[in-house]
Amino acid sequence: MSDAAVLAFSGVTCVRGGRVLFESLSFTLAPGGAGLVRGPNGVGKSSLLRIAGGLLRPADGTVAHPPTRALMAEAHALDPARRLIDALAFWASLDPDPGAPRDRAARALAAVDLANLAEVPVRLLSTGQRRRAALARVVASGAALWLLDEPANGLDTASVGLLETLIATHRASGGIALVATHMPLALPDAQPIALAC
Repeated sequence: MSDAAVLAFSGVTCVRGGRVLFESLSFTLAPGGAGLVRGPNGVGKSSLLRIAGGLLRPADGTVAHPPTRALMAEAHALDPARRLIDALAFWASLDPDPGAPRDRAARALAAVDLANLAEVPVRLLSTGQRRRAALARVVASGAALWLLDEPANGLDTASVGLLETLIATHRASGGIALVATHMPLALPDAQPIALAC
């Protein structure tokens, strides 16, 4: 992992639509660490991940994060008209990782067991395949911080196991994972981050 910075929230408050979703939230995730964000719908789990990614500003408090971050959200963010390998290579070309984008995309597809669908247009993928393709986009990024919003949605049991393995491998190499999920995931020693109404 090229950048070993921590993810640290210090007294962070999130306000959306004039409503306080959470306030004075503090936690730190060191390299190799994981945070497991839980709470009912509407309490700010997705907003927390976007703040961690630098996509939303907190209403109060400070956030320190690694310079490279990758977000897996509900939308897979892949061009439906492109072949899967090309859609992933496009995103990989925007990442600071010095490796060849197409090669990184191909390795990521193999990692999520989609190499056999590399030439298939994104629009023809099943829901589960699209979720794994979104995960491949994160894997190909080479980012130190993975922000995963409900990553197990739409995945079968084997694919959930694959997701858990990929997160474990990322952490073992010094990466950080912040995961918001309703579903059970094996994230050993993950720091619980509970949000409430």
